[in-house]
Amino acid sequence: MEITHYPKIEVQTILEKGTAVQNEDFLVIQDNILGVFDGATSLNSRKFGRDRTGGTIASRTAGAVFKKNHFPLNQLACQANDAIMAQMISNGVDTSRTENLWSTSAAVVRIKAQSLEWVQAGDAVIILIYENGSHRVLVNREDHDHETLTLWKELVRTHLPQDHQTDPQQIIDMMRGKLAHQIRKVRSGMNITYGVLNGEKTAEAFLNQGEEPLDRVAHLLIFTDGLSIPQAEPEPHKDFTDLVKTYLNLGLEGLKQMIRSQEKKDPHCLAFPRFKCHDDIAAIAVRF
Repeated sequence: MEITHYPKIEVQTILEKGTAVQNEDFLVIQDNILGVFDGATSLNSRKFGRDRTGGTIASRTAGAVFKKNHFPLNQLACQANDAIMAQMISNGVDTSRTENLWSTSAAVVRIKAQSLEWVQAGDAVIILIYENGSHRVLVNREDHDHETLTLWKELVRTHLPQDHQTDPQQIIDMMRGKLAHQIRKVRSGMNITYGVLNGEKTAEAFLNQGEEPLDRVAHLLIFTDGLSIPQAEPEPHKDFTDLVKTYLNLGLEGLKQMIRSQEKKDPHCLAFPRFKCHDDIAAIAVRF
């Protein structure tokens, strides 16, 4: 794929549904703007027009704003946040309760002649890979799901029968029930302890943004957390070294296939703590 006005740039994309019924991730390429979005549904799991989840609507609403490509990215992020609030109100959502809010993570870049303008919210990732093979994650944030996944790991250790004769799905359902309060606690921290686009004005203070020179940049990766390599031990800060090495060796599609293969070997999320066997993926790889 070529970007208009940048014919020498090679772009690869992945937009793939995971285990869930709907793909709540979204991907945008519009002229020199590239972005990924990871929608999250409200805890009440309510459905809306055409049986869509709030997360599906949120990611696509944000993406549609960025596709306009007519303002600085931080302004477009604020407009996207406002548009999500407008969509919730028009769909009759009680926005006074945090657990009802739709939300989306976002990572968006605008490629310029010599630099890269970027904005990020939530757990979407932007990585610059340099000609010498080194890399830099533009936002080295703490994983807001770390505590939950650590508790998940402990529940597997203490509640999974050693004979493994119990149906693993029953174990998973039990653990999800035990973690319901923890999941609700994390969700209530939106735009208090971590940022997402969910219509709240406080989201604007959590936007990460900047402009980076493209000198010596060989590759650019933008992706939602569905492209993360499964980890047996949850860490507060993700290390993307193995991911970058795998991408450089196998390419974007090869990286995705490796991740899906590991997940498939652990369908009940017992070895690698996570919320579902396969998460949705939105990913963009740019080679300069």
